[in-house]
Amino acid sequence: MTSRAPLSPRLPSPLQEVGDERFGRHGLRLLLKRDDLIHPDLIGNKWRKLVPNIEAARGRPLVTFGGAYSNHLRATAAAGRLLGLPTTGVVRGDELADRPLNPSLARCAADGMRLHFIDRSTYRRKAEPEKLAAILRAAGTEEAYVVPEGGSNSAAVRGCRALGEELRGHADVVAVACGTGGTLAGLAAGLAARQRALGVPVLRGGFLEADVQALQERAFGGRTGSWSLDERFHFGGYARTTPELLAFAQDFEDRHALPVERLYVAKLLYGLVALAREGAFARGTAIAAVVTGRPFPEG
Repeated sequence: MTSRAPLSPRLPSPLQEVGDERFGRHGLRLLLKRDDLIHPDLIGNKWRKLVPNIEAARGRPLVTFGGAYSNHLRATAAAGRLLGLPTTGVVRGDELADRPLNPSLARCAADGMRLHFIDRSTYRRKAEPEKLAAILRAAGTEEAYVVPEGGSNSAAVRGCRALGEELRGHADVVAVACGTGGTLAGLAAGLAARQRALGVPVLRGGFLEADVQALQERAFGGRTGSWSLDERFHFGGYARTTPELLAFAQDFEDRHALPVERLYVAKLLYGLVALAREGAFARGTAIAAVVTGRPFPEG
C-alpha cells in the first residue's frame, strides 16, 4: 500500500479561470491551478514533491532541512503526524534554539517533529557528504531517510511531472514561483510540446537556471521541455516582502476573493501582471498560474 490512500488528495487539482482586466485588456486569459486545494496539510507542490519521497522511505523516519519559516518543514511534520512517521527537522540558525518557537516552528513541533538547530555555516555545507554525515550523527538520525531542503530531488521532480500532465491542453504558458526549482523542473517535463513553463524565482542570486537543469538531468537524463526564468520579482529575496507587494496581494484577494500567499504566490502573480503590461505574451495567450500555497496564520 502506498501512502497516497490515507492522505486522500484532491487530484487533479482544480483549474479556475478568473476575470482580471489587467490581463483581459491585453487579450490574455488568466487561469489559476489550485494546487493549494490538494490537501489541507500537504499543500500544492509540497504534496507533489514530498509524497514520492515518503513512498521511497518505505516507513523509515524522515529527516529534512529548512529555515525558521519553512513551508517544507511544516508539510513534512504534518505528513509524519498523518502517517505515524517520526520526523526530524534540521533548522538553519543555532541562535534560534534558545528562543521561543515562532508560529511556523511551533506548528512543526505540535505535529511531532523533533527540531535540531545548527549554525548557519554548517547548514550551508549540508550537501557535502562528510558534513551531512556529521549533521545526521549529531541529530541522531543516521538511519533516517533524508529529504533535501525544499523537497527537491529526482523523486520529487518526477512527482511534479504530473502537474504538467494535468495542464496539457489547458494553457499556453504555465507559470510557477520557484524556491529550489524542483517544481519547475518536473512541470516543464510534463507539459505538451507546444506549451512552455515560466519560473519566477523568489530568491536572489541567479543560480536557479543551473539548478533546474541539474535536477532535470538527474531525473530525466537531460534538459526537458520548454522553460525559462524571470529573475526580477524576488522583492529582495526569500521571505522578503515590500509594502508594494503586500498591497498587490491584498488587492488581488479583494478582486477575486482568493487567499494569496505572500512569499511565493504573490510574487508570481505580481510578475505575471508586470509581464502582461510589458507585452510579453501574445494576444490570445492563456496563462495558468500555479497556486502552490496559501497564507499561513501567524497568530
